[in-house]
Amino acid sequence: MRLLLALPALILFGSAAVAQHQHGRPGSAPEAFTAAPAFAPDGTLWLARPMVDRVVVQRSIDLGKTFSAPVRVTPEPMNLDWGPDARARIAVDPRGGLIVTFGIFQDKNFNGRAFFTRSGDDGANFSKPRPITPDTTSQRFEIAGIDPAGRVFATWLDKRNIPPARAAGKAYAGAALAYAWSDDGATFGKTDIALDNTCECCRLGLAFAGPGRPVIAFRNVFSGSVRDHAVVTFRDATTPGPLRRVSTDDWKIEACPHHGPSLAVAADGSQHVAWFTDGKARKGLFYARAESADSAFGPPRALSSSDRQPARPYLLAVGRAVYLVWKEFDGNKVVVRWQVSNDSGVTWSKGRTVAETDDASDHPLLIGHAGRAYLSWLTKAQGYRLIPLEDQP
Repeated sequence: MRLLLALPALILFGSAAVAQHQHGRPGSAPEAFTAAPAFAPDGTLWLARPMVDRVVVQRSIDLGKTFSAPVRVTPEPMNLDWGPDARARIAVDPRGGLIVTFGIFQDKNFNGRAFFTRSGDDGANFSKPRPITPDTTSQRFEIAGIDPAGRVFATWLDKRNIPPARAAGKAYAGAALAYAWSDDGATFGKTDIALDNTCECCRLGLAFAGPGRPVIAFRNVFSGSVRDHAVVTFRDATTPGPLRRVSTDDWKIEACPHHGPSLAVAADGSQHVAWFTDGKARKGLFYARAESADSAFGPPRALSSSDRQPARPYLLAVGRAVYLVWKEFDGNKVVVRWQVSNDSGVTWSKGRTVAETDDASDHPLLIGHAGRAYLSWLTKAQGYRLIPLEDQP
């Protein structure tokens, strides 16, 4: 397949893009400016990109230097979810099968529907997009991952429990944390609810503590409409564990923060969460560590000063190494800051700047392959970049 230069190709497709923080009626905004990466077992880098009313994938065999022509995975125009924390995503199973997930708006009230599609022929063709769940109430912020046994796990924020609660005269805050499994990536089994009363409009963090043991980080709705973060670790494939609060930030807000957490699970079982808060107890960007799936999270560590507008953290574990990136504004441009821990989050390197731009950009993401970690970042000015991160500055 003939490869195209990555920067011209991605800038061409993103020429009408703007930063994702715009709000308005569903369908009224330009395309979301995002690129979600995944490595295949053979080292091929795949990107999932929304393009106004469709989703495409591209692949690179040279670590993001050049990309193939885009392949459309949505045959018909769709009203894609362009929210600040929403994005089309891609996952690759151990056999090289591609799973793409994305959301749409169903109406002007921001009720969504989560879809997926699969390719079993190396991205040449995709199945017709299908809803992850038959329920039509509302699903948003879907994310899918491949567990260590090769099964596909999907989780999302779901509002199916709101109508029956209201019909019974009961209050129902937020949404529910829903999930489903797929053995083949072609169909998902029944939907189950892991937890009610989560915040309804923030991205989820997903990792695995072992085969059949998803770990999910999310913004929860605690008593008094306090929207702080929590983690649920599954005891087995169908048994969510107890809610563990990451930090008591006391952010009371009757609105949607649109700023979800990131999560990583290291090889020793330690859990790592990074998040943004504007609470009474603390404000800004923070990181916390838990020794295991059964232990409490330690004291939050601030990642930056609030005057630098830190935002959009992302974590990745590669063995015992844990990588952390986030955005800052230095007064002139947006920069991506990076820290690494080589002892499962006990100690960290000093923060350093690894990328910058003076124009619109996607959230910084991390991706690992063959024992190495990379920053994945799409900017309007520079296009797509895959930047290898060394173990230490």
